[in-house]
Amino acid sequence: MDSPVVTQLFRQLFRHHPTCQSRRNLVTLATALRDVRRQRQQHQRQQHSRQLQQHHQHHQHRSYASRARGGSGVGTPQAEKNWQQRTDIFQHDMSEEFQKYPMVTAMDLRGRKERPRRVKMLMRDFIEDSLYNPNYGYFSKQVVIFTPGESFDFPSLYDELDFHALLSRRYVEFENSLDAVSPSDTRQLWYTPTELFRPYYGEAIARYLVANYKLTAYPYHDLIIYEMGAGRGTLMLNILDYIRAIDPAVYNRTKYKIIEISTQLATLQNSQLMQSFAARGHADKVEIINQSIFDWTNPVPSPCFFLAFEVFDNFAHDMIRYDTETQEPLQGMVLIDENGDFYEFYTRHLDPVAARYLRVRDAATGGRYKVPYPSTRLGRWFAAQKPLAPNLSAPEYIPTRLMEFFDVLGRYFPAHRLLTSDFHSLPDATKGLNAPIVQTRFQRRPVPVSTPLVHQGYFDIMFPTNFQTAEATYQAITGKLTRVLSHEEFMRSWAYVEDTETQSGETPLLTWYKNASVLFTV
Repeated sequence: MDSPVVTQLFRQLFRHHPTCQSRRNLVTLATALRDVRRQRQQHQRQQHSRQLQQHHQHHQHRSYASRARGGSGVGTPQAEKNWQQRTDIFQHDMSEEFQKYPMVTAMDLRGRKERPRRVKMLMRDFIEDSLYNPNYGYFSKQVVIFTPGESFDFPSLYDELDFHALLSRRYVEFENSLDAVSPSDTRQLWYTPTELFRPYYGEAIARYLVANYKLTAYPYHDLIIYEMGAGRGTLMLNILDYIRAIDPAVYNRTKYKIIEISTQLATLQNSQLMQSFAARGHADKVEIINQSIFDWTNPVPSPCFFLAFEVFDNFAHDMIRYDTETQEPLQGMVLIDENGDFYEFYTRHLDPVAARYLRVRDAATGGRYKVPYPSTRLGRWFAAQKPLAPNLSAPEYIPTRLMEFFDVLGRYFPAHRLLTSDFHSLPDATKGLNAPIVQTRFQRRPVPVSTPLVHQGYFDIMFPTNFQTAEATYQAITGKLTRVLSHEEFMRSWAYVEDTETQSGETPLLTWYKNASVLFTV
């Protein structure tokens, strides 16, 4: 961590929180760093805090900052008419800092080696910076992808419990080997279905690709495959191994291109490609492009397949709250003060990206989508009668980055066919509609978390995907037709299920990802 004080606090928090399961076997943790800083400054702020409490008791009576009714209100600054600060109990009034601090974006912060202070930004920029900043981002510095070694021999296992026990042993052995070289309390270690079910998962994807390539493009075009966020490169190797062994004629026309934002992972993918004689045989088929898909400017007019597995969940989202009386959306912003503490603000002036997403979603779905407040007038009236009823709804996280990804596909890959899989629901999410899991890992133990406003780079921020809305948005932007299946349905169609069936008849490939869906272009 950043200091011994922070490490000590992490230990204290983990001592009082039970472990829990999550989809990447990571841990969740309450926002510790802000509490550390406050502990350091507590003896200087006690008197000031009492004064602030008296001020807030006089001016604020709801969970969120109250609107002025019938005018701006006595003593309400002009600047406060256009934004609302989220107010936990007696939170500091940061309105003056909000007006003074400069507005920045994740792009502005790419060259920074230290986490920003005395700035404000949109929530999506805060999430983007936390996950992908080249110098301190989660995927740039923290992530290690588990590999189980040799493939699991499922027919030799009695049931799923046997598989889970064997997986647990290999997981511990894998991390022990890492600690023997470089011990770490904060290693972020997680696994993917590609690694757990290697090579069977990749072979199922390969069968889908070859079958659809022959139906739509063969023999007039090459089989061009783009994969975004390829992890260790295991899926790439499994797909190419299968095509080379089963259909040499198609393999001779295959090109595989990885688009990887993380330099660390791009380097790992290159090393995986060189690790064995069989893998090196694919070298002339593979190109690894170390850049963000959102920086893509090269048109690809040829038919191609675009793979994105467990990618949507780490796309940055905007946070929206709605006026409970008018249902007007307010966009969330994050203020970072001089001590690195975080504060939420909400503005009625939506930026162009968030405003466009709301318009596209409304048009694509015909106005049929969930909202984080009662949908009927009577329901809203009853909600307003509750004691201390807030004037803003619970947060909704909208996938603005996902919309921009669809823009890139439509603009630069006009002949693409998308194949993507991700999670339609996630356990232990933070408060709100389409809210994320925010989690980290400390001394191999997990703890729940309550907010995405956490120390940048140490936490994985993962969102569920509403596939019904995502499918409608994709169709509206690209004009393509799609289909959505459950993970189990897709695997039953394309995997050799008997390869992963245990002696009891249980099949982990089908049962382990019940909360995942697959979307593909038809």
